[in-house]
Amino acid sequence: MDRNGATAARQQVLDEIRKLERFVLVTHEHPDGDALGSLVAMHRILTALGKDSVMLMAADEFPLPYEYRFFDLQGLSTVPPSDLVQRTIIFLDCGNIDRTPLAVVKGDDAHILNIDHHHDNTRFGTVDLVDPAASCTAEIVWDLMRTLGVEPDQDLAEALYVGLVTDTGKFMYENTGPRAHVMAAELIDAGVDTHAIYRRLYEDMPYAKLALLARALARVERHDGGALTIAHLTREDFDATGAEDSYTEGIIDHLRSVEGTKVAALAREIGIDGDVHHSKVSLRSTDGEVDVSAIARAGGGGGHRQAAGFSTELDDEQLVAFLREQIAAQMALSST
Repeated sequence: MDRNGATAARQQVLDEIRKLERFVLVTHEHPDGDALGSLVAMHRILTALGKDSVMLMAADEFPLPYEYRFFDLQGLSTVPPSDLVQRTIIFLDCGNIDRTPLAVVKGDDAHILNIDHHHDNTRFGTVDLVDPAASCTAEIVWDLMRTLGVEPDQDLAEALYVGLVTDTGKFMYENTGPRAHVMAAELIDAGVDTHAIYRRLYEDMPYAKLALLARALARVERHDGGALTIAHLTREDFDATGAEDSYTEGIIDHLRSVEGTKVAALAREIGIDGDVHHSKVSLRSTDGEVDVSAIARAGGGGGHRQAAGFSTELDDEQLVAFLREQIAAQMALSST
């Protein structure tokens, strides 16, 4: 996408926001900081413009992870509005329409504005505003806000900042460019207390999260000279520590930081059906040599080049073999 915003998709999204009156906003399942921040920010932008906006999330997404419970979710519903078919649906931070559990918003007649920054977005919208050069979806929403002439209050600025700081890994990931810092500076000028946001997101940790981290670190495995660093968590680990599924957030960053690691992986068991163990796998790439989104797609998932994930029925041994094979194939290709 043209970084100056001179694209047909961006202009069409702006035109539709200006002329249309009723919207429903959705994001992907198990929303992270960028998904929630973009959702809340877009809702507040539309409200500031006098639009009728409803945020829609599935009831089983609640309670949210503890670090995101400070969001003001006034205007959120777990039940689709009765006039859903007359509303424009805005998808935020959702690379694939199947990543939302809300089947009701997937109809063939749905008018969809797809706003995202995942490079493997499947372009499922009526209008696809997809900018892989953006550090986060919140950056795209911020750009729209500025063009629409909405001045951010503190809640709107905080929502955008949460999306920015979480998806850039506290400004440490490769996707952190000059524009991300310009955005941060403007949001701070608008009233964001960076220390308070940091404490909400990364401190005041429940003890159960620390106990879960200890169990993960005790099970770290390294393969192929450390190219793959992986840890596994079972349902027993969650039961024994009293940890919620969301408490795995951040564990993979410890694995990613180990010297020599090309790919870090965290596999967490989410259920057992007879002899079949269902797990979710999070992947992180360190130096960009390995595209973990390609590995995730091979496993039925997706994501970014440096952060991706998928669900699997492979057992631990099979999963390690799959990841080693995928990593080796990419590294062999890059060396030719």
